[in-house]
Amino acid sequence: MLINLTVNGKHHTLEIEPQERLLDLLRLKLKLAGAKEGCGEGECGACTVIMNGEAVNACMVLAYQARNAEILTIEGLAPHGELDIVQQAFVDNGAVQCGYCTPGMIMSTKALLLKNANPAETEIREALAGNLCRCTGYVNIIKAVKMAADTLNGGQNR
Repeated sequence: MLINLTVNGKHHTLEIEPQERLLDLLRLKLKLAGAKEGCGEGECGACTVIMNGEAVNACMVLAYQARNAEILTIEGLAPHGELDIVQQAFVDNGAVQCGYCTPGMIMSTKALLLKNANPAETEIREALAGNLCRCTGYVNIIKAVKMAADTLNGGQNR
């Protein structure tokens, strides 16, 4: 079947199989490898992308469910090489270790901040609850989200 979708601002018409996942479409057909295959069961968050403004696990979305959707991947955050506020905050706070979970963490953070530019720590933790990191204690990740929110708010939270 043919579907139309927009990924990182670019329109695509693609032929897909009925059982094909959004994650496979992104990685194999569009060569966007930022979303990672972790568990394949929607438990780890490594494949998180933003679809129509919502953070979703791309391993749990069938490609046909993304027809006519707007998809934003980690690659779409820095289309011209300049890091997004969220990406920069993760770098500045040492919230990146092995890097496998980082794209998913960043996309979940981006989705949160698109809806709530000034989240409380409980809201941050809730937004990141579906993202697993085996390298950190999440302290620096939470600090990075707070820094990104602070930057979005013009430094008003300092």
